[in-house]
Order: sequence, then C-alpha cells, then structure tokens
Amino acid sequence: MKSKNLSENILRSVKSKGFKYIDLPSVIEANHIVQRSGENFRKFIFSFIDQNGSELCLRPDLTIASCLRYLENNLKGKEKIFYSGQAYRKSQNKKDSIIRDQVGFEIIGSKDEKNDDKEIINTSLKSLQNIKYTSGTLTIGNVEIFNLLISKLDIPKRWKLRLSRHFWRERYFNDLLKRLETNSDVDPTIVEIDKKRYFKMLKEDLSKVIAGRSINEILKRFDNKIRDPRGAKKGKNVSKIIKDFLKIKCSINKAASELNKFFKKNKINLIVDQKYFPVSNNKISKLNVVFSASFGRQLEYYTGMVFKIDIKSKSKNRNIINGGRYDKLISDLGAKNQVAAVGAALNLNY
Repeated sequence: MKSKNLSENILRSVKSKGFKYIDLPSVIEANHIVQRSGENFRKFIFSFIDQNGSELCLRPDLTIASCLRYLENNLKGKEKIFYSGQAYRKSQNKKDSIIRDQVGFEIIGSKDEKNDDKEIINTSLKSLQNIKYTSGTLTIGNVEIFNLLISKLDIPKRWKLRLSRHFWRERYFNDLLKRLETNSDVDPTIVEIDKKRYFKMLKEDLSKVIAGRSINEILKRFDNKIRDPRGAKKGKNVSKIIKDFLKIKCSINKAASELNKFFKKNKINLIVDQKYFPVSNNKISKLNVVFSASFGRQLEYYTGMVFKIDIKSKSKNRNIINGGRYDKLISDLGAKNQVAAVGAALNLNY
C-alpha cells in the first residue's frame, strides 16, 4: 500500500458522503467466478481445494465479493457501502503486481439510477482530492448504448447476442467483426459440419457441460445458425456501422449530439438525450471530461454507465479509478431478480 495515511484519508472522504464501511471475505467459492467469467478466467485466479473438496479462491475482485455478500445475506433494499482491502489476480504481464490494494464504494438496490451514477462519480472526485496530480482525464462510456445499437441492427438474433456478450473481450470481438464481414460462419461446408455435430450431440446427455455451456444450449445455437443464415453484403455494412460507432470520442457536452448525428446518418431509430450522461461539464478541477463509445470493455459484468479516471503525476500517466453500473451481476451470481448496482474502485498502487 502506497501510504497508510493516504488510505485513511480516502476512507474518511468516502464515509463523509454517507457510505457505511463493511468487511469482505478474502476467500470465496471459485465456481462463482468461473460461472460468471468462464473457464478461461481460471488461469487468472489463485485457487485451492478445501478439506470438503470444494474449490475456493482468493478474491480476484472486490466488487464480486461485495455482491456475493448482498446475495448470501439475503439483503433487501438500498445499501451505500464502502470497503478496502486487497484483490489477488495473476497477470500475463510479469511487471504487474498480483496484489492490488483498493478502496471500493457501491450503491446497491436503489432505483434512482441517474442520481446514483452521479453520486458514485462525485464520490470518486472527492476521493481524488487526497492525491497529488497535475492533470488528468475522466472518460465516460455507456455499455447500454452499445447494446441498444446492436438491438437495432439488421442481423440475426444469434449475432446480436454474440456481439453483446463478447463486447468486453476486445480481441475476440474484433475477430467476430471479421467473421461478420467475410460471412465465414455461414460457409456451406462449415454449415454441413455443424449439422453433423448437431445430430451427434442430440444423442448425448443434454445437461452435460462443454466449455462452460450445456449441450442443450449449444444445440439451440446450432439450430439458430442453420435456420437463420445471413447475407454477406449485409454483414459488411453492419460491421462498418459498429466500427464507426466505436470511433466516436468527444467532449462530454457533445456526446448526445455526436451520437444522434451518427444514428441519423446510419438510419438507426435511436435518440439520446444529454441528460443520459452523469456529467456535462468538459472540465472538472484538473480533469478533462470526455465521452468514448468504445470504453467499457474491461469487465464482462458492466451493463450501463462506465467511467475511469487517469491522472498525470510525476510525468507519468496512471489509471487511478474505475467504475460503472452492473445491474445483472447479483442475478448472475444466483439471485432470482436483478438488483441495481453501481460502484467504483480506487487503486492505491498507482
């Protein structure tokens, strides 16, 4: 941790905004993480088997630990909470630390979405007052706007689901766009191979899980793929629209007008109001405020507004705060209904 005093000052500033401090478990069940993020995520966690044969892991993410607490304690209604501690995650970059010291704060179970989004950003800005920096940028995105765009595109439903689901996996998402452009997934030879796989799987146990999905789910996807083909020209047009959308970056006060100009140009039936964004000022303290349509691809569970704060300190640019809205996370972890949630985490290892 960079400084005990720094951590205590940040915690005091968050508490002054009406948040209640809670403790979070350091160890959680690994299946909660794997089910949420897929088997591929297993290589990033530190896991072990306990004496009862259950797989546990050190928490790789404080937000998931917090949402599990809300779920497992059967909590109801609005909570404004904050916490501090370490998250443990392996990295492909050997220079990255496996231990991340963080302060996090969340609003869970509230129905006042727009005001909650503003409060999380304002709390982040107040926390930032404890840190010395010369300049910086507050970047705001919105995953919901991307999903609304995808819902309006003229492509099969399975492709809409695929693009929305994998938006956060940037490299794989770009590969999907290439497949959309080239029509490679509906090549007659590939379709025939899929048909053979389809009929072979029909004879297997439908509840069997392969690569994180049941055979029954895989069969439904095969069925849609065979029944609902896509034209090559249409795929190229849609891919261009998506790529052009992701290039939109502007001052936050121009976000709505730039998006609406894009929607009108591409004949997409969408309109966005500037009130849709939690901030409208282009400058807050020493921070420039910008909108980026491509931002929000760090974590799978974001569903709406997302933001990050990067600061310049001692001639180095560093990411200091990340946050956003994740209304589906608690239900994905096992709750019967969706629970609204928005929060942010401040990185003390900057």
